[in-house]
Amino acid sequence: MAVSAAKAVGYVSAGTVEFLRGPDGSFYFMEMNTRLQVEHPVTEMTVGLDLVRAMILIAAGQRLPIRQDDVEIRGHAIECRIIAEDPSRNFLPGPGTIRGLRAPAGPGIRYDDGIYAGYTVPVHYDALLSKLVAWGKDRDEAIARMARALDEYRIDGLRTTIPFHRWLMRHDPFVAGDLDTEMLARDWHPSDELPPDLAERVAVLAAISEHLGRGRRPIASTGATEEGGRWLSFARRAGLRVP
Repeated sequence: MAVSAAKAVGYVSAGTVEFLRGPDGSFYFMEMNTRLQVEHPVTEMTVGLDLVRAMILIAAGQRLPIRQDDVEIRGHAIECRIIAEDPSRNFLPGPGTIRGLRAPAGPGIRYDDGIYAGYTVPVHYDALLSKLVAWGKDRDEAIARMARALDEYRIDGLRTTIPFHRWLMRHDPFVAGDLDTEMLARDWHPSDELPPDLAERVAVLAAISEHLGRGRRPIASTGATEEGGRWLSFARRAGLRVP
């Protein structure tokens, strides 16, 4: 139906026809975007085609090197849009400067970005920072790989949607594929943003920071406080990375 719609208006180039599916299996036309979609890496990961190259070839007057029958979908892919928004404030945009960055990697992970430590997210344009895509042999593997990559991903200096996506990849209805347009309004609560173990570690770090800020006499040889042995041991037991 998507191809028929494009042919009906004589459209030539990359484009995406979007539909909405009802609970009974019925589906309805929503819109057509006459361009490459932000989600195009999902298609590229599952069919093994370079859609950007294909679009350029068409624009240059060339024919596509493949036919529809040659397209084979393999596995499953999920994309998370990492945006400079605050999930705890109804996804309010939050421009600012990136102070630190650790990009994810690993099997089945694709990371498309244009950011770096020191980059300032402006107020004049889209707040999209990167697109994180995970491929797996099936949906469960794609979700597991995405969850691991999100845990590895770190952007310091401003609020992003990374914590929200971490929650989503572990949200039972999402994992089960039980989705509807009311899911976030019903299930998403900002207090769910940090997993319990991570929240505990944040609390431990806050306690350590407060302790160090009390002006205790430093020990010249190590730079630790007089009670350094106790808090270092406590931090190690809590699973923190300490010297």
